Amino acid sequence: MDDGGKQAVGGSESALHAWFRCDVEAPLAARVGGFARLRLVLLLGGVLALDSADKAMVGAVAGQLEDSLHIGNVDVGWLVTASTGVGALLTLPFSVYADRSNRTRLLAIAIVVWSLAMGAGAASPSFLILLASRLLLGGAVAAAGPAVTSLVGDYFRPGERGRMLGDILAGELVGVAIGYMLLGNIATLASWRVSFVVLAVLGVALAYLVWKRMPEPPRGAQGPTNVGQEDAPPASASTSGTRGALRGEVRRRGIRPYDHEVLHEDPTGWPLWRAIRHVLAVRTYVALVIASALGYFYFTGVRTFAIEFMRARFSLGESVAIGVTVGVGLGAIAGVLSAGRIGDALIRRKYLKGRVVVAAAAYLLAAIAFLPGLLATSLLIAAPFFALAAGGIGGANPAVDAARLDVMHSALWGRAEGVRSTVRRAFEAAAPPLFAYIAILFGGRGGTGRFQNPGDVVGLDRALLAMLVTLAIAGLILLFRATRTYARDVATTIASEQATRDSRK
Repeated sequence: MDDGGKQAVGGSESALHAWFRCDVEAPLAARVGGFARLRLVLLLGGVLALDSADKAMVGAVAGQLEDSLHIGNVDVGWLVTASTGVGALLTLPFSVYADRSNRTRLLAIAIVVWSLAMGAGAASPSFLILLASRLLLGGAVAAAGPAVTSLVGDYFRPGERGRMLGDILAGELVGVAIGYMLLGNIATLASWRVSFVVLAVLGVALAYLVWKRMPEPPRGAQGPTNVGQEDAPPASASTSGTRGALRGEVRRRGIRPYDHEVLHEDPTGWPLWRAIRHVLAVRTYVALVIASALGYFYFTGVRTFAIEFMRARFSLGESVAIGVTVGVGLGAIAGVLSAGRIGDALIRRKYLKGRVVVAAAAYLLAAIAFLPGLLATSLLIAAPFFALAAGGIGGANPAVDAARLDVMHSALWGRAEGVRSTVRRAFEAAAPPLFAYIAILFGGRGGTGRFQNPGDVVGLDRALLAMLVTLAIAGLILLFRATRTYARDVATTIASEQATRDSRK
């Protein structure tokens, strides 16, 4: 190619880059507060997307797995259970490293191990070997969870965590769409093994970016000195009003901490058993953990069998069922992007329990909306209700996660997330096989084959209806338990942070 051709190509690439930065990156950066913060949101969201893409992909390629490895729907459920079950067992040990070591390095290494496990799964000649690769994958997920939560707490200010967590948690839902649409269609065109390889390659690329582009923030800073603040635009009145709104409102109201729970020593070096004991003594945290686990339980069951349900219930083709499921999932993305901001806004307006109430309302909305959707026989009638329900399930998560950080000392974020992840992943691990078994009990034939027609899906239909009680219980726990203790637990955390800072001087 001559110099003129090279200049033309270079000019085209430069113009494309300029368009992308101005028309795509700039609005996103303005949304989160600058390009450095956008990079952090995308990388943290990408970590969550990998895990959810994997679990959604298992559901999307369930038919191929069944045909290739001669298994049934219950076996497919166990593939999801294997990774989440191991994650539940190993999260607590890894959470200690998240509180004491370089979290970004831990995260990068965990993603590399995850990618190796995914590659091993692609080469599996039998169900048992594939199941073994899922066990290794679960160990890597266990290391990543506490690191992500702890990093979020130190990257972003308390008053903005709801909206920032909403943007990051959108990665979970984007991952579900990738698992269904991209990887599901790759499996249709090639094979499920190729889908596994593609996801492994994406994991290696993400690990490199995390290693090179995600700096380790100072622990407990939680303020303008945080990594990613350097290129943020001048704060608006609304944004600046969130910075100290939560703590300022606690002090303004004179809310007293639980004096016997105020920490007067740095808990960084505590042994794991002592940290767990303290975490379980925080009333609000326990309520948030139980509610979150119940929400993820239902979400995992739905995610695993959603395509099978859509295909059989409404007599859809495989690709159409995938498209409809992803379209319904847009409601979850809308919920996760908006609910965190609503919770933050309520706090700015001096409604101290805003985050907890938003999460409770989101779970209850999901339970109510799912009911007519599951009872409807027409897709046109059911789809809007499913989208609204998905918005409720997605919207609860950023509000719950922001509230969890509010009521826990920053030096315990990793181990507290370890406790939460252990409970959550135990519930997630139980969901796929339990949904499948209940579907069989209620009349489906999911244990011996696929759901081939509307008559076969009756069991899964009833299982989804019966399990709605978990979403209702989650909402009620938050509404009638967490709201009673949240304010004093926030006050206790503020007092603990101040006391431990004073003890270091």
